[in-house]
Formats: sequence, C-alpha cells, structure tokens
Amino acid sequence: MLVGEGAEARIYSVRVFGKRLLVKVREPKEYRVRELDRAIRKSRTRREARIMSSLNKNGVPVPRIFAAGAFSIYMERVDGKLLKDMRRRGGAMRRAGEILAKMHGLGIVHGDFTPANIIANGSDVRVIDFGLSDYSSGDEEKAVDLLLMKRAVPARSYRAFRDSYLAHSKDGKRILGRLAGIELRGRYQTRTLE
Repeated sequence: MLVGEGAEARIYSVRVFGKRLLVKVREPKEYRVRELDRAIRKSRTRREARIMSSLNKNGVPVPRIFAAGAFSIYMERVDGKLLKDMRRRGGAMRRAGEILAKMHGLGIVHGDFTPANIIANGSDVRVIDFGLSDYSSGDEEKAVDLLLMKRAVPARSYRAFRDSYLAHSKDGKRILGRLAGIELRGRYQTRTLE
C-alpha cells in the first residue's frame, strides 16, 4: 500500500515474513535518457542505504535497513509523529540537535534536515529520508543542514536545537559561523515586495 510519495521515490507499506516494513522505490524518470536514469537511481539508492546502515551501526537513530535492491530499500517502519505535526517539540528539538551533531561528526550530511524528516514517539526521536544525504567533511554542507532547520521552525524551537547541536559538536561554533556567512549571501536573504 502506498503511504508516501516524494520527488524521487514512492514509499510502500509491506509485510515480509509477517513483519511490517516500508519499502522506498526510486521510480524511473521519463525525461532522462534510460541508461543515465538507471545509473542515477542505482547510485542514489546504494548511497542512501550505505549511509543509513553506517549511521545505524554508529548508534544514530535511523530506520534499520533489512535489504536493498538496485532501486529499492526495505527498512524498518518507524511509528510516531512527524516533528512538523507536533505542537510541543522542545525535547525532540534538543534530541534532533544532538543527532545532527553526531551525524556531522561521522562526516554525513542529511541534505533535508527539517521537521518533516524527524519522527518522535515519546523520547524516541528518529531521522528519516536520506535521499539527499551524502558524505562530506565540509562546513558549508553542514551549515546548510542547520539553515534548513532554522527556516522551518519558530525561533524558540531553533534555539533549543542549536544549543543542543553546539553542546554535542566539537566543530559547532565554526559551523555556526559558516551558517552566519551563508545567511548574508543574496540568495538566502528574505525579500519582500512593496
């Protein structure tokens, strides 16, 4: 049964040997040359599965991977509420800051670190959707992860997230300095029409 759809993939709920799983399937893009499309989908699927497996092995709370095919990933179904749908999220925001600091410490950036990709179930907070994730040691990509969260939540929630990130990241101050530089650039400025 289809439970979600994004720009690159569809998410289905399935039962495998009596266990409820999710399967993420990267769909073909008709506008791309077939060989190029297959290569892109295959490499993105492989990278996403590898990153999620690495995070899981290093204690970062993400869905466990059970199997991966050329264009699909079978993973643990995580129950809970998306952070974007929660009214009170202070504790979850602090946990999200800690999780992102750990990911960055492992040299992994999420690429879309927003409340729409964080699930909370009581004190259990998990990060989902690693379709845009990558390996990176660069401060720029890490700062963009922070910027995406800053733009997605109220200032009070962001402060809880940021303070937790700083407390758990050895490079946090430097990365926040990079974030300040990014915000000064023209394309990241908020503009209003008069």
